[in-house]
Amino acid sequence: MNSVLAQLQPPKHHFGDDEDRRELERDAAEWGSMGGFGNLGRSGAPSAFLNLHTDSMSANPQAKIKLAHGTTTLAFRFKGGIIVAVDSRATAGSYIASGTVKKVIEINPYLLGTMAGGAADCQYWETYLGMQCRLHELRNKERISVAAASKILSNIVYQYKGMGLSMGTMICGWDKTGPALFYVDSDGQRLKGDLFSVGSGSTFAYGVLDQGYSYDLSDEDAQELGRRSIIAAGHRDAYSGNTCNLFHVRQDGWEFIGNYDVNELWYEYEAKKKAAREEAMAVEA
Repeated sequence: MNSVLAQLQPPKHHFGDDEDRRELERDAAEWGSMGGFGNLGRSGAPSAFLNLHTDSMSANPQAKIKLAHGTTTLAFRFKGGIIVAVDSRATAGSYIASGTVKKVIEINPYLLGTMAGGAADCQYWETYLGMQCRLHELRNKERISVAAASKILSNIVYQYKGMGLSMGTMICGWDKTGPALFYVDSDGQRLKGDLFSVGSGSTFAYGVLDQGYSYDLSDEDAQELGRRSIIAAGHRDAYSGNTCNLFHVRQDGWEFIGNYDVNELWYEYEAKKKAAREEAMAVEA
């Protein structure tokens, strides 16, 4: 038994110089990648593995794993609740890995989470958050608030800061205070707001949102604004696109509105704008 423990415990090293330290990190990283055994007993192995094999934590040009992320997710709060809209494209660098990714995670019937960054990180921790929210209900005999749910997620990911998590999520829901929206990222940052967009296409989405957003929007106009924002990002950003998934969070829970093809809607919007221009020219003439 003692011999097994000795194998799992990290050896004690005296670092004579930076080269010795780099050698230890390289050994730990290579050991961690063998057979999927992870980093049992190897302090610092996760960051060493990422540093050696990916371009996430270093500028290593020889990195075999390219972790470039691309997506567009958005959510905004208005008088009728919260609109959540996302695209469905998953990319690994310039490679489109999937066009049917579900980037909205149903935490419970009143809470939604969005996914941007590392798909596995967001999926795992937001599913775990759903378990914690259910435990809160059982303990306290009432539904968890959106603020408390976002704080739990923020506290969890902060413990892993600097260890390679990649998350930019929005926690959206309705509680006793009404509709609430929080942004939480993998550094533990937590922000409350009325409008957020996350991902490589967010700058294009913000352009449409800033032009059309108002707290007093009707339900139909708010849903249309969410759709148009994702369509604009999907057309302009190479790492976003395929389809748009639209959700509406109301007092009685969230509702899935629909799935829309980005290309079809783009050409539909363009045809409407062309017709409007021609009509305006005809009126001037």
